[in-house]
Amino acid sequence: MAGNLHLPVVDLASPDLRAAAEAIRQVTSLDPPDFRNRTPRKRLRAYLMAGQACVEHGFFYVTNHGVDRGLLEAVFAQSKGLFDLPMEEKMALLRSANHRGYTPPYAEKLDASSQFVGDLKESFYIGPIDDGDMHNDVNQWPSEERLPSWKETMKLYIAAVLDTGTRILSLIALGLDLEADFFQKIGALNCPSTFLRLLHYPA
Repeated sequence: MAGNLHLPVVDLASPDLRAAAEAIRQVTSLDPPDFRNRTPRKRLRAYLMAGQACVEHGFFYVTNHGVDRGLLEAVFAQSKGLFDLPMEEKMALLRSANHRGYTPPYAEKLDASSQFVGDLKESFYIGPIDDGDMHNDVNQWPSEERLPSWKETMKLYIAAVLDTGTRILSLIALGLDLEADFFQKIGALNCPSTFLRLLHYPA
């Protein structure tokens, strides 16, 4: 995507969806266009649906997402704690057939033209979490003795970003001339297939 992309920014600072729609603005090297005379719904459609984001580029920026900075810092700290473990302990959590767990360096090669045998990164996959049926949780978790706050931190983070995603879907629903809770009503969010993938690259 060479050139100067003019992607919209969705500001989620307000819990009021229509106020959030009012805050949507376009990122350009010039002053953003004046859409003050449009209704919130028309402005939302202009930015999310009219080629700039969902259709033409498939993504947009989100500001004021609402995920607590302290939680973000805790996730990075806990992630570092995991990747700092001895390789033997990490390999005990090797990624399963359900794609949960640890992937060591060189185990994946996303760029076939790379000169390396495999990717230098190591990663850890966490899949959907169903607190109502923990017996069927196929995720692999580090030992609580070694990383006592690790699991709870990741669960809190996943819940926070799912909440942000739900708010974004409500804005997209408005952009499609649907009710804000359309996706919730049809059950689209009942069983989210959310994966959290932690990554660590060598310094």
